Amino acid sequence: MVSSTSSVTSARALPSGKTSQVLSLTQTRERQAGFFFLAAAFLVSVPVFIQTPLVRLFPWVSLLLTGGWAILGIALLKHPKTQIWGDLLIGFSWSWLAGSIYWGWLRWEPLIHLPVESIGVPFACWCLWRGWGKIGNWFYLGSLLGTAITDLFFYLTGLIPYWRQLMQVNPALARPIFQSAIAQIQTPWGISWAVVLVDLLIVVGWRSLQKPELHWWAFAGAVLSTILVDSLFLLAASMS
Repeated sequence: MVSSTSSVTSARALPSGKTSQVLSLTQTRERQAGFFFLAAAFLVSVPVFIQTPLVRLFPWVSLLLTGGWAILGIALLKHPKTQIWGDLLIGFSWSWLAGSIYWGWLRWEPLIHLPVESIGVPFACWCLWRGWGKIGNWFYLGSLLGTAITDLFFYLTGLIPYWRQLMQVNPALARPIFQSAIAQIQTPWGISWAVVLVDLLIVVGWRSLQKPELHWWAFAGAVLSTILVDSLFLLAASMS
């Protein structure tokens, strides 16, 4: 978590007025980091509840919305008070763009899911190398890591054939496919890999939360929210 111990210790050596100022700044920083974590988690969840149904019905609308997110992010970047939120939103626009392309036109082939989702990686790496947009780019990379872990689980547990079937069948006829997929997950092999990969996400997210920089909190929010999103998918499939 954002550490306030060193700040408090240093503050004790300062006059009372400056001590209260240091503590106030530390508390503000902690609240800001918490907001960033929640915002990142929310932005990872948005595509599940909003983009997924939108992109199936109106893929071009979803694709064009990418420009809207990017323009809004750039506008926020121009103002010091909202700069960090603009940074986060620009990173989110990469995830939205990739989701629009894949789920709009390419969702029938799971093998290209991760390559399409990685469309912004070269840009993100270049920006990080230049020291630009750390918050948004780390958010995007955290979201991509969560996607990669989820896809890995699908490959390890043999769920890819069910993915293809679900993308081709009428939604009204999807229930038997969901039931077969759930049965595949509930085997010892499936449960074991679920535990291993969830633990991996928790470790990566928790270690990121130990760092004070806001971009690590955005990264952690994106990574850890993968567990929530995947759990909701599993719950929905179980209830279908």
